Amino acid sequence: MLETSARLLRLLSLLQTPRDWTGAELAERLGVSGRTVRTDVERLRSLGYPVSATRGAVGGYRLGAGAALPPLLLDDEEAVAVTVGLRTATGGAIAGIEEASLRALTKLEQVLPSRLRRRVNTLQTYTVSVPRNDPGPTVDPSVLTTLAAVCRDRERLRFDYHDHAGTATLRTVEPYRLVNWGRRWYLLAWDVDRRDWRTFRVDRMQPRTPTGPRFAPRDLPDEDVAAYVSRRVSAAAWRYRAQVTVHAPAEVVADRISPAVGMVERIDDHTCVLHTGADTVETLGVYLGLLSEDFDITGPPELLTHLRRLAERYARATA
Repeated sequence: MLETSARLLRLLSLLQTPRDWTGAELAERLGVSGRTVRTDVERLRSLGYPVSATRGAVGGYRLGAGAALPPLLLDDEEAVAVTVGLRTATGGAIAGIEEASLRALTKLEQVLPSRLRRRVNTLQTYTVSVPRNDPGPTVDPSVLTTLAAVCRDRERLRFDYHDHAGTATLRTVEPYRLVNWGRRWYLLAWDVDRRDWRTFRVDRMQPRTPTGPRFAPRDLPDEDVAAYVSRRVSAAAWRYRAQVTVHAPAEVVADRISPAVGMVERIDDHTCVLHTGADTVETLGVYLGLLSEDFDITGPPELLTHLRRLAERYARATA
């Protein structure tokens, strides 16, 4: 039988899993009686842990949220995952939380067992990150947590939004998903006033309080939310757009490009249209080269000029 202190730690670890435990289940796991389980639960409550209990066939014990964060008991895999995540965050994966991530990382590594510290250090030593070629926008972590909460609780959100020209508008939306693309964050939401799905850059949002009321969920515009948002974001940002007739099945073309490049529309079993675009015609030329298939294109004129120059350059290189 476990000693009282060790048993309390084991009980706390079980209660931190996201499920309800019956008294019988806890007694079996701890090797004690149901009466001892009830006594230990009261000990945890006296120490400030908010252990809730419900009666009935589907009832049980669960650790709830309290006024302060209780000590977390992590297994080996969880500890490694959290440490690696914090080290990544200190490098600026999300702007604005580097200092807080470093403080949390210092506390965690101080108590990390040597066997786990070796695993983390090995991963860090033999992993190399490619430096970012641009600083990216700054995202306030408190805004991210606010948006995640309203998505979870299905509460309407009002916020001031600045578009690419700096014009501010007041928007009211039903928020559904946060999507991370590099260092940019986007909110997928149903715009109440425009009665359509919209994608918003989080760094351009200033949420207003209070939130609410709650809303009934709608069907998402696409099961693959990440692909949907990347298509919408890319289309909005393109300076040059093109419709390319590709002499290949749509499935083949879709497998060779990412959703961020463009949308593939099937024409027949052997032909499709690629709706694509980019900030430069040089980038568009790269996209078309990745197709590895014959294609026809009628514009824009800048792209046609660029492709003719490429053809001449390649012809000279192979003459």
